[in-house]
Amino acid sequence: MASVPRLPRPVIDSPPDAVSLDVLIVGGGVCGTALLFELARYTDLGHIALVERYDQLARVNSRATNNSQTIHCGDIETNYTLEKALAVKRTAEMIVRYAELLEPAQRRRCVFQTPKMVLAVGEAECALLRERFERFSPHFPAMELLEKEQIAAWEPAVALVDGQLRPEELVAIGICNTATAVDYEELAASFVQQAQEVVTASRGPGGGARRLDLHMGTSVAQITPEGERFRVSLAPTPGQQQGVNADGTPVAPRAILARHVVVNAGAHSLLMAQRMGFGQQYSCLPVAGSFYFTPDLLRGKVYTVQNDKLPFAAIHGDPDVRAAGKTRFGPTALLLPLLERYRPASFWEFLQVLRLDWAVLGVFWQLLRVADIRNYILKNLLFEVPWLRRRLFLADARKIVPGMRLEDLRFAEGYGGVRPQLIDKANRRLMLGEASIPALPGLVFNVTPSPGGTCCLGNAARDLAAIVERLGCAFDRQRLARELYGEDSAGSALADGGIAQAVAAEAEPAA
Repeated sequence: MASVPRLPRPVIDSPPDAVSLDVLIVGGGVCGTALLFELARYTDLGHIALVERYDQLARVNSRATNNSQTIHCGDIETNYTLEKALAVKRTAEMIVRYAELLEPAQRRRCVFQTPKMVLAVGEAECALLRERFERFSPHFPAMELLEKEQIAAWEPAVALVDGQLRPEELVAIGICNTATAVDYEELAASFVQQAQEVVTASRGPGGGARRLDLHMGTSVAQITPEGERFRVSLAPTPGQQQGVNADGTPVAPRAILARHVVVNAGAHSLLMAQRMGFGQQYSCLPVAGSFYFTPDLLRGKVYTVQNDKLPFAAIHGDPDVRAAGKTRFGPTALLLPLLERYRPASFWEFLQVLRLDWAVLGVFWQLLRVADIRNYILKNLLFEVPWLRRRLFLADARKIVPGMRLEDLRFAEGYGGVRPQLIDKANRRLMLGEASIPALPGLVFNVTPSPGGTCCLGNAARDLAAIVERLGCAFDRQRLARELYGEDSAGSALADGGIAQAVAAEAEPAA
């Protein structure tokens, strides 16, 4: 498996007690690095920094092995309403337009084109999908309604068994050749590289040199308001390498004084917010997903119709962007008491954000009283039992590939992350999208479960608009509208200053 090269560690003079700067981003996943890119490219801020507790970027949910590697456009995700599908489509297209700014070789490492479809099996699902096609196709003109023979031409393993068409009623909505998959790990690295190149080549306010600092292997110990700024205390992350000076002292300062702080640290955003007394209305329900590998059975992505009683993603199959010649099936959905899948110490952090009370127990009861959800949770527990899991998962996977054999399936060891699904305690409901917690003017905590990667540039545009309004920096609205939204600079609402309004509808897409 190819790996993302480590970023070069900057060498600078030993830092003072605290470094003053304009904006600090906490979290080096795809959402944090997307904001870094937009601040560097579309504003004139003189000093920006990013803090990441691991010594490499994208080590948690943005890691290529820890997500479904999908651009969620709303066209084949049947749990999206039309309104949400259109909002997500707008931000998903930003990734494709961003990729056009890259050199071809780098673009090919980040974004991938394959066919994709959502498959309906049986009379009820087929009727639902046909009706959905009628409503959605005017807004998604690339959609095609595929009958059984056409499905066989696109994906032989889906529609054929031993060379014959499978007996069930089948229909699919397909998109022939579009950007469907993303290596979010590579995408995050490209955001940082592009930001570094822009900062190096441009000048800040008054013509001075601009500066971008990356503090890898560095954790945030505390955030404290200090006047109109925020003092962010830093510490080396145990077991991780920090950048060092020539004399061996750490590059990272002991503290940063920032005019504006954006925390994009997944479930840890909620943990940090609650430690400061914010976001107390939320609890966190971590949902882990596991995957299975098969030989190369699919040419593109094949999704299945979502059960509208289940607040979890339906099974799908995808060619893996890193594992050549393999198709990945999943995810399963396991309620796991960890904020990070393979870091047992995060159990204690989970207990802090669970905030168990009668409101949380009420949401659990609402979920478990629904038979479909209860049975789904129990089955997914069994998916984690080594001898049983392949045999149980095979029955689900055969909905996509009916001729799949047990020997084709292999559990993908080390694959799958944790999605921090939030519980709104005030309204006693499970939130199916992301949350942004505006703690104080100049301090925001973003929790971005799926499809947070798809919406990374759109979410960054929302935070960028707030930063520009508060700090009063120069902002090239027309360039952002043209490059990322594909808007005509002369007549676009974005160019007239409507970016915050344009992304408002995208704040809570379906999971």
